[in-house]
Amino acid sequence: MDRLPGGAEENELTRHRPLRVRGRSLAWVPPVLLLTLIALIDWNTTGEFRIISWIVLVPGIAAAICGVLGTAVIAVLSLCVYFLVDNAWPGQYQAGWPDFVLVALGGILACLACAVRVRGERRMLHMRDIAETTRRTVLRPIPPGLGGLDHAAVYLAADSEARVGGDFYDIQPSPHGTRVLLGDVQGKGLAAVEAAAALLGTFREAGYHEKDLATVAARLELRMLRHRGHTAALGREDGDRFATAVLLDFPRGEPDVVDVMVFGHDPPLLVGPDGVRPLAPGDGLPLGLGELTRDGLPSVRRVRLGPGETLLLTTDGVTEARDAEGRFYPLTTEVAGAVAADPRAAEPRRLVAWVRDRTLRHCRGRLADDTTVFAVRRGDEPFLGEGRLQS
Repeated sequence: MDRLPGGAEENELTRHRPLRVRGRSLAWVPPVLLLTLIALIDWNTTGEFRIISWIVLVPGIAAAICGVLGTAVIAVLSLCVYFLVDNAWPGQYQAGWPDFVLVALGGILACLACAVRVRGERRMLHMRDIAETTRRTVLRPIPPGLGGLDHAAVYLAADSEARVGGDFYDIQPSPHGTRVLLGDVQGKGLAAVEAAAALLGTFREAGYHEKDLATVAARLELRMLRHRGHTAALGREDGDRFATAVLLDFPRGEPDVVDVMVFGHDPPLLVGPDGVRPLAPGDGLPLGLGELTRDGLPSVRRVRLGPGETLLLTTDGVTEARDAEGRFYPLTTEVAGAVAADPRAAEPRRLVAWVRDRTLRHCRGRLADDTTVFAVRRGDEPFLGEGRLQS
């Protein structure tokens, strides 16, 4: 990714600096107030107790909160104040040139420290932009109504600085129906992101071209095995990586059914105005481990949808969130209570926001794993698969 243009990068840095009121920086106020306070106290004390040399602290304060130019101005102002105040005293009480040199040296070091700090901030912003681009590539934005589905999603990385992890999801319209994939790659870090990107790339192609959902699943299983083989050939230690997943298919012309395949993942919850229906656990192993069972891929289960029912899919960041006493988050019970209190809670956007907030409250904001909440149901818009949105 290219770096931000100079002006844009500078504006971004300025926005993230503290002490801003209506877009204007007030970072200069604390060091100027400190400088004024030191000068006043020194002027009103006896000659035996002078604190004018404390001015050396002022450029250091500026270096922590101001830009390089602002720090340099504060450093020069500190020297001027020192010179004026010190020379206002009789000769026997003056701190003299040694302390003047100390203040000057402190100003120079403060400017250097500020330059290092600003450079670090620019690097941090650059890395954040890279992480954000990676997130948008792996978890691309999904247009509203894509494939005739009403959907909502929220992703929370356990590492707030990384912004991306091993959770993945996507919607892929096709001439045969609209496919949905949600999963969680085993492990964390960039290796997990790499595996998630590989699976999503395969899903976006196979989900569009393949007619049968089982064939899409077979392509995903093969892609996971190929990815593991590639990483093993590179001598990496993640050659046994796998991914749990849920694969859905909303067939064309059948608005009241959905086909479901579960690969070692928590099955979806069917959430509707009348309550919550948990689906039975899937019979498949995670992607990448299908060769360990005689049956291979899990079976495709057809589920009939009730009016207004939403499929709620989550990763284990939700179900394994713990409170202060170590208790897991009771997702099914909590969602059932929410829908009973307000049937509109079954709407995807409301449902996702509610589960996110309750999960964070349950674990006091301390997520132990990447967390994804995804809700999807048939929408009122026409099917978008052929033609305009063949994404």
